[in-house]
Amino acid sequence: MLSVENLSVSYGKITALHGVDFHIDAGEIVTIIGANGAGKSTTLRAISRMVPVSKDTKMTYMGKNLLDYPADKVVSQLGISHVPEGRRLFGNLTVMENLKLATFARKDTENIGRDLERVFSIFTRLKERSGQKAGTLSGGEQQMLAIGRAFMSGRKVMLLDEPSMGLAPLLMMDVFKALKDINEEGTAILLVEQNARLALQFAQRGYVLETGNLVLAGDSKKLLEDPEVKKAYLGG
Repeated sequence: MLSVENLSVSYGKITALHGVDFHIDAGEIVTIIGANGAGKSTTLRAISRMVPVSKDTKMTYMGKNLLDYPADKVVSQLGISHVPEGRRLFGNLTVMENLKLATFARKDTENIGRDLERVFSIFTRLKERSGQKAGTLSGGEQQMLAIGRAFMSGRKVMLLDEPSMGLAPLLMMDVFKALKDINEEGTAILLVEQNARLALQFAQRGYVLETGNLVLAGDSKKLLEDPEVKKAYLGG
């Protein structure tokens, strides 16, 4: 579904990613784990076309050259939605306005109402607060809204950057349960997550980044048992 080959990204003289290869199959949940500064968020930004990549990088999505699409078309034409770290909501707009704004480029207008009801059934708190300004929501509610907004864009793939950040344990589990439901309805998920144990328990496959290099890849259960992964990311 999504294939990335030799992904290299530089910020000036600093190289953030060194020839990273990975793929996501239809309906999969895949996670990328690693320490701060490993290049996880940069990977998502590269897929979303928010940062330039090297001329040797190849990225294809459903047989199409992803590099032919600017950032806005990645969402509107390809259906790849990105939930960035920090959520990036429109704080002065209401929950409903944030959700509806995400549908601006959708051509399947007949399905927007159905998707809105689905978001409200997954995140009942958002329905209760539909008229409330996003900037006044709690951190957990804002994360729910960010995911709901990505859902409303007509997504086929959802890129998630640190969805558990700042959330209390119970809210965190609510968010991940909702993501599992969204995945089971057909949305592939690429997850970047600092909580490596949670991420590997949630995903089917995982990749490990260290200072911009891919050092491990495989089935999530095997990575959870890998001695090096345990030592570096799982506290033992």
